[in-house]
Amino acid sequence: MTALKFGGCGIRRCTLNGTGHAQDVLGEGGPSPARTQRTLAAGLALALTVLGMPPAKAAGPEPVKIAVFDFELDDRSAGDGIIAQDAVDIENLKSATEEARRRLSAAGRYSIVDVASAAGDVLSAGGIRHCNGCEGPLARRLGADQSMAGIITRVTRTEYTLQILVRDSRTGAVVSNDFTGLRMGANYSWPRGVRWLIDNRILSAQRAE
Repeated sequence: MTALKFGGCGIRRCTLNGTGHAQDVLGEGGPSPARTQRTLAAGLALALTVLGMPPAKAAGPEPVKIAVFDFELDDRSAGDGIIAQDAVDIENLKSATEEARRRLSAAGRYSIVDVASAAGDVLSAGGIRHCNGCEGPLARRLGADQSMAGIITRVTRTEYTLQILVRDSRTGAVVSNDFTGLRMGANYSWPRGVRWLIDNRILSAQRAE
């Protein structure tokens, strides 16, 4: 609070510097009881307001912007070239990708970046699994801090492996590279495998830091 200075004036009446308004100034008797009570009441109200305020929360780290590219299927089974990728495979790949985005977003540590504008580049490169780490630069172009790629490998019709690879978009360095096996199931198990790997590897590693 800026202290108010009184200019040259008499004991009973003076003008506040810079305002031009007259104000009564008390003489030797000091402040009146009414004014003292009002001052004390205002001070008490201010103190109660301050004491009632919740403590300020420290600002947390900014969410990591991550570009989660569509998960892909790598068919290494005996049926590759004989049994084509079907509509059920495509639907479960989509569900697996959406599950990854949903789990990361729900954790509160990530902000999901839309990758739709990079779909043509991924397709022309033959897919993420054939582009030699192109997801990192693509994620950077999209304004993301990190990229995520998911590869589901079909070993047999009831056995799969899942790999989720996260890169730093600026350097291309691998941030995490996690695997899990999916056995005695079919393609409907892919989203469940993604959920387990996100929760128990990627997010748990962050919690341990």
